Amino acid sequence: MSYIPTTDEQQQKMLEEIGVKSIDELFSDIPESVKLKNRLNIPEAMSELELEAHMRKLAGMNINVDEYTCFLGAGAYDHYIPSVVTNLLSRQEFYTAYTPYQPEISQGTLQAIFEYQTMICSLTGMDVSNASLYDGATALAEAASMACDITRRNEIIITRSVHPESREVLDTYTKFKGMALTECGIKDGTTDLRQLEELLNENTAAVLVQSPNFFGVIENIKEIAEMTHANKSLLVVSCDPISLALLKAPGDLGADIVVGEGQALGNQLAFGGPYLGFIAARREFTRRMPGRIVGETVDRIGRRGYVLTLQTREQHIRREKATSNICSNQALNALAATIYLSVMGKKGLRKVAELCLQKAHYAYRKLIETGLFAPAFNGPFFKEFMLIYSGDVERLNNCLLEKRIIGGFAVERFYPEFKGGYLVAVTEKRTKDDIDRFVSEVVSAC
Repeated sequence: MSYIPTTDEQQQKMLEEIGVKSIDELFSDIPESVKLKNRLNIPEAMSELELEAHMRKLAGMNINVDEYTCFLGAGAYDHYIPSVVTNLLSRQEFYTAYTPYQPEISQGTLQAIFEYQTMICSLTGMDVSNASLYDGATALAEAASMACDITRRNEIIITRSVHPESREVLDTYTKFKGMALTECGIKDGTTDLRQLEELLNENTAAVLVQSPNFFGVIENIKEIAEMTHANKSLLVVSCDPISLALLKAPGDLGADIVVGEGQALGNQLAFGGPYLGFIAARREFTRRMPGRIVGETVDRIGRRGYVLTLQTREQHIRREKATSNICSNQALNALAATIYLSVMGKKGLRKVAELCLQKAHYAYRKLIETGLFAPAFNGPFFKEFMLIYSGDVERLNNCLLEKRIIGGFAVERFYPEFKGGYLVAVTEKRTKDDIDRFVSEVVSAC
């Protein structure tokens, strides 16, 4: 937000314009008994010059991917963002109409959402997408709720290879929605198919898997889909949208609902968000989807226009029938994804995916060659992989930070059974020199 100060005279003119004499009169509806009488415990106001310096000092305390080389992923990834994304996203037309509460007025925003939905459907191989959700974790939880509603069953099976924080979010949802959550174990880094078959029963609404999963390994979606559908349950797949430029779309492999985190699509890394959740489904589930869907139509003289076609939102007239509390989701993040995908195109996105794949496998081989790491699993991976480190992971990462390198994720935090588990992410931004220096510093740190 820009620094825009106002003088006492300007404030008085604004008050006069709206017909009140003072700031206190503006808030006269608030009872005196609940008003704070003391001064807020915050620093005194600063000039723009002082404030900029102060904020820079605070920001400088953070480690960032502009000054450090990042090999950390685990759900948030350091992909390249073309400058056109930020430039177009900053246009006032989008900032002020970030969500179309006045659907007929915000034609530009509605068209952008329609394009977003179209591209998500193309990527996932599904028929319909909504206008985005808060983040990948809530998208997964919403999909589980949607599956229970469709099947009129209440049990969800989720594999242990799904992102641990997404499982925690889902656990919270299930507690208050009357859903039962069962966890399926893993075998060699992927879903234990034998255990999954034993867990499936007449109450199972859906099976939730992630591919590439938290460990980076690509799951056998086709076999899981066949097993799930034989039980008349639905398959929900959480995926990395960048990987879909190379891998078969989940919809083509039998998924009924596809979700994921869209941060990789032109959105900056942030400490806890805001991020972008996408959700897409088969056509017959359209009316079960949370949030809103923008449709394309023509007016009475044949001009193309965009409208909010379905909107099961709490703010609108069917609020008592709303399936979820979507509210003002991160529509601006969805717009960033739309611009990113438009700019990259099919060839550009595929190139990004190929670079991720090739560089990740190069880094994997080089780390194994050091003799300090052992492969954790045998399955294929995309841009992220887990190794077992022979030393202390925390000490290793601290040594790397001193060399301005952000190391991999210590998997043991969520999976105690994988002592020394080290999850490394390699995006298209990492050069061969970056990877070679990373490997060299790992060896030096030991």
